[in-house]
Amino acid sequence: MTNVYDILEERGFIEQSTEAVACRQLLENPSTCYIGFDPTASSLHVGSLLPIMSLAHMQRCGHRPIALVGGGTALVGDPSGKTEMRQMLSREEINANGEKLKTQLSRFIDFEAGRAMLVNNADWLAPLNYIEFLRDIGRHFSVNRMLSAESYKMRLETGLSFIEFNYMLLQAYDFLLLLDDYDCHLQMGGSDQWGNIVAGVDLVRRMRQKTVYGITFPLITTASGEKMGKTAQGAVWLDASLTSPYEYYQYWVNTEDQDVARFLAYFTFLPMDEISAVEGLQGEDLNLVKTILAYEVTRITHGEAAARAAQAESEEIFGARTIPDNLLPSSGVRRQPESAAEGAAAGMPATTIASSRLRQGIPAFELFAEVGLCSSRGEARRLIKQGGGYINGERIQEFDERATLEHLEKGEILLRAGKKKYHRIQVDEKP
Repeated sequence: MTNVYDILEERGFIEQSTEAVACRQLLENPSTCYIGFDPTASSLHVGSLLPIMSLAHMQRCGHRPIALVGGGTALVGDPSGKTEMRQMLSREEINANGEKLKTQLSRFIDFEAGRAMLVNNADWLAPLNYIEFLRDIGRHFSVNRMLSAESYKMRLETGLSFIEFNYMLLQAYDFLLLLDDYDCHLQMGGSDQWGNIVAGVDLVRRMRQKTVYGITFPLITTASGEKMGKTAQGAVWLDASLTSPYEYYQYWVNTEDQDVARFLAYFTFLPMDEISAVEGLQGEDLNLVKTILAYEVTRITHGEAAARAAQAESEEIFGARTIPDNLLPSSGVRRQPESAAEGAAAGMPATTIASSRLRQGIPAFELFAEVGLCSSRGEARRLIKQGGGYINGERIQEFDERATLEHLEKGEILLRAGKKKYHRIQVDEKP
């Protein structure tokens, strides 16, 4: 089987690694690796997909991944990549978020029969004796060296709290403990974690006289320079209740042309020889590949049924796209359009409104703000005045034009803001 280091390198995952040759040799045989996930929100988002996919690749190549939920370090707050101190959460909030992250990670990684592990560093960090920790662990850290870390240098300009200053020690201690308890020899993470990972490698060398390794991933931005997973509406979440499968699918199908091949390599398991073949495509051919990208990423995140439903919903609105058999043949996307009726389960945002309100008529600008297509009535007025508001595909001429029962088509009204944001209005027939 191909060495997973080569797979990650070919697909663009690796930005830096400690002792690359020796790290690759380590991965010639089954090994244990880990990545930490921050439980400061109830869901992971698209920005976490690259680390998650790296663990999935590890497992597919016979290695054992450990997903570490940072229930303990979250009580301190990681200063990496932040210009100000993170909001402090209670232990109860962190524990509740950690439980939800377990469910999400299990979609990508098989935790059955010990093939992967999920641990929470609160189990060993919360009971620590502070004085003993400083004597046993803190004495191995140079303050001068810590202050040279990029994550700390950035924060020194705006203010670095003492509690955050301890974060590097705690993450290094995680690596030491995972080596002792689970024979874990590799930590991976985003490029902003390089200083923390190297600190762990150094701590293990000093205290155990053993060599462990680190790999970091590049910070993913789109071709236009935007941070991955951010939209005008906020983060793109992996939780279907926060970002529906339909919205998730639309995020990926609207990928910029220059990013399509790169994102196929990062966020799908499609073979690289097939992905390389699409790099020269343009126009409609490239749009078909975007459909495959959206389908594959949605399938991996939300399952086959949700991906098919999201695709059907998209086809109902934008028209079906028949995928040629020779275009990314390993993709699971269906090659011929199926009935769009299955799209009802895809999760396009929908709001149910009483028929009595539509009988009276609802001004369009109020309706767009109410259902969340615009953040306020003022924004909705501006959108409609600029020609960006639609009801059932027809441009709204006046911002106070009313949506009524006469707009119902097949029992629904379809609103659109701009080119890509849709919302269904369903009717409650009760008086």
